[in-house]
Amino acid sequence: MGRLRVMVPAVAAGLLMGSQLALADSWSDRGPVFESDRRAQEEQEAAERAANRKTYEPVVYPKYMEGGERPDFKPAVPPIVYLDRNEEPGSIIVDTQARKLYFVLPGKKAYAYPISVGRDGFTWTGTERISRIAEWPSWTPPPEMRERVPGLPVTVSGGIKNPQGARALYLGSSIYRIHGTNNDRTVGRANSSGCFRLTNEHVVHLASIAKVGAKVHVMQSYAGGVSENAPLSSIFGFLAPEPAAKPAKPEKKKAVTQKKKPAGPAPVTAQVGQPATATAVAAPSAPSPATPAVSAAEEAAAAAKEARAAAAEAAAAARAAAAQASTRQVSAQ
Repeated sequence: MGRLRVMVPAVAAGLLMGSQLALADSWSDRGPVFESDRRAQEEQEAAERAANRKTYEPVVYPKYMEGGERPDFKPAVPPIVYLDRNEEPGSIIVDTQARKLYFVLPGKKAYAYPISVGRDGFTWTGTERISRIAEWPSWTPPPEMRERVPGLPVTVSGGIKNPQGARALYLGSSIYRIHGTNNDRTVGRANSSGCFRLTNEHVVHLASIAKVGAKVHVMQSYAGGVSENAPLSSIFGFLAPEPAAKPAKPEKKKAVTQKKKPAGPAPVTAQVGQPATATAVAAPSAPSPATPAVSAAEEAAAAAKEARAAAAEAAAAARAAAAQASTRQVSAQ
């Protein structure tokens, strides 16, 4: 009984520890890392930096700064994730809570870029369209930013010293942009004034596939599900039966009209006393090869007409022969 009393608290403590470990977002050398602890650590570091800045003398920059060198950053392809609902391919989804930017691909896929987002008081949501894509853009701090941070330059040309980085995607007519950064340590944090920062390698890749006019949806939290693993439906899609192929339609054969030979001329009976040569009738001439084909009815009608013409010629020849014989008989008398 005593051993049971000792085991019950130990089992409960083990279950509690197991549940806490299951809720951990990641692991480090010191053990599980929770999202709430990470956020608290970031807030503490931000507060310390703000307190330190108050002790510094304000930095005064030149009004017009040169951005410096422009190195050639190679594009880095981010990981592909899988969405559980259809989104418009080519559009961009910004999830400020997850600090991710998704470039939507066909087939419920998307590129997932880690980003930095606006700090407290500088977050926003809405839908804009990409109005411009610039390489090594210049930077002109808005007046309200220069009021908050005295000493900022009026403008900075594009280059490695420019906080806009290697590329910038302008969002409509607003002051916000999706841009690179020359300080990769800022990516993944909430420390901007409303813009979204990517590493230079990632923003170069994004700028190469995004199009002017594409929609950019900025939301506090993406309502759809996102998974790093392909759904089972796509993995076992080969087991689904293939749709039956539609039978090919038989080709219709055109009916061939056979030509009928024209009927021959009706026979002519020779009259008594008529010379044998009078019975010879010229045969109707064969149709020319160039004559177009006609229907069977038209051919029969033409043959009958020729037969009547032949009979009329034979009758005329017979009458002429009889008249000639009568003339010879009179002359003989």
